[in-house]
Amino acid sequence: MSEKKLAGKVAIVTGSGRGIGRAIAMRLAADGAAVVVSDVMADNMNKVAAEIEAAGGKSLAVACDVTNEQQVNALVEKAVAKFGKLDIMVANAGIGIVKVGLDHTPEDIDKQLAVNVKGVILCDNAAARQMIKQGHKGYLGSGGKIINCASIAGHAGFAFLPVYSASKFAVRGYTQAFAKEMAENKITVNAYCPGIVGTDMWDLIDEKIGAYTGAAKGETLKAYVDSAILAKEVGKPEQVAGYVSFVASDDGDYMTGQSVMIDGGIILV
Repeated sequence: MSEKKLAGKVAIVTGSGRGIGRAIAMRLAADGAAVVVSDVMADNMNKVAAEIEAAGGKSLAVACDVTNEQQVNALVEKAVAKFGKLDIMVANAGIGIVKVGLDHTPEDIDKQLAVNVKGVILCDNAAARQMIKQGHKGYLGSGGKIINCASIAGHAGFAFLPVYSASKFAVRGYTQAFAKEMAENKITVNAYCPGIVGTDMWDLIDEKIGAYTGAAKGETLKAYVDSAILAKEVGKPEQVAGYVSFVASDDGDYMTGQSVMIDGGIILV
């Protein structure tokens, strides 16, 4: 039996207490990585870390608010203290507030931009500093992998999610710019853009959009499935995790600056 493709690697996954983040943490651990599970929801975070350990993997749970630079730096430091290095940063933590633009308060705007944009940048920077310190073997990807959570809403703005959309466009832009800056250090920087995925977040989006449109619970999601998704089904968190696993591995070494849709065919570019 061949060695697992991420054997010997160390990964941090923020926002990994549930949903897509949990699926990514579980997949990277199954592929052989030691995974630092991080979230603001301590109970969920600890459960995921325990699941990884129960399955025979290596894990560490570290609570972190990604909008706090000191906590982000401490997250990286704790990962390195436990496992000796950092190879993969998955900046997954994010939030979305479902409101039309005119209903957004300054607090709504600040909160989404802080978590979705500032949080990604702080995680990317902290990880990159550690990866640069570790050095590289001379080829692209050997210095480390930084993987950001964007969205299909970062390729086409979504009504009822205007500030969320703006934040995800910002993640795409930062991913491209940071990839250019990190290339000399052989660090790749990419993003994943989930579509409509079966998570608590999308259940809430369905409910909140319905409050504006009058659609009953489940009708908004069904309308997307029927009219917008070529695959004709809602995505699974594990399908997003599959792409992250690819780009985190040696198979993704020649890929950088990209923000890839995993959406069943909603946005075609």
